[in-house]
Amino acid sequence: MDDNHLGEFLRTRRAGLRPEDVGMASYGVRKVAGLRREEVAVLAGVNADYYTRLEQGRERNPSPQVLEALSGALNLDADTRAHLYRLAGAAPSDRPSGHAAERVSPALRQLMDGYPNTPAFVMSRTLDILAANALADALYAPFEPSDNLARMTFLDPAGRHFYTDWDRAAQATVANLRHATGFDPDHPRLRELVRTLTEHSADFARLWNAHTVRGKTQDAKRFLHPDVGPLTLTYQAFDVRDAPGQQLVIYHAEPGSPSAQSLNLLGSIHASWRQPEPRPHR
Repeated sequence: MDDNHLGEFLRTRRAGLRPEDVGMASYGVRKVAGLRREEVAVLAGVNADYYTRLEQGRERNPSPQVLEALSGALNLDADTRAHLYRLAGAAPSDRPSGHAAERVSPALRQLMDGYPNTPAFVMSRTLDILAANALADALYAPFEPSDNLARMTFLDPAGRHFYTDWDRAAQATVANLRHATGFDPDHPRLRELVRTLTEHSADFARLWNAHTVRGKTQDAKRFLHPDVGPLTLTYQAFDVRDAPGQQLVIYHAEPGSPSAQSLNLLGSIHASWRQPEPRPHR
């Protein structure tokens, strides 16, 4: 990963915009796709040489006012704007101190286990699954192991069968992982994961280089589970207040729907598999 995270982000976002996207007229033949540096500088109301230094990494501490102007110039949404601020070190950091292994509190584990009819799990910013209840384990049973959502999506052969709309799932996964770079771009686990995925998946490398950023909040997903067939589930993601960076993700099926029935069946199947074999009478 490039040390000039801010400059790389600005270049990529600039290259993805056309003059008409930002209300500018386009004259003549353009040699490269995207806006020119001078055009971004005009839109943001900053000196063109200063903006060039930002992209080249020769200036790394833009003021909040400059960041706000660049957010407007580059048409950044809320998630991407917050990501820009974090890359520039201008947003309060809520990452945990140090890089110690993450732990899920016993109280949170107990909470998840108290919902046996809905899959629930806790994940880190790097999409590592840190803890899961029984139904979440059953949902992700096709993966071996079910350890990291990015690795499962791109490197596990089960991924392309499990995610009904794999392209959409892949894009969302990379956007979530790219979101993590704004908090701690040099985190060892993040660097290791991105390096592995880039080396072994051309699809990941292509999506990673697009610099799309999105946090995980709520959405609908479609799965094809080998034990119960199609599942359409919605999810909600909640920040874990006493463990910054961790999120509790809860899946839900529409009550009375075929997916709800299949989810109940999935729980029953895996509960029977977990039952210990009776001991022989002596």
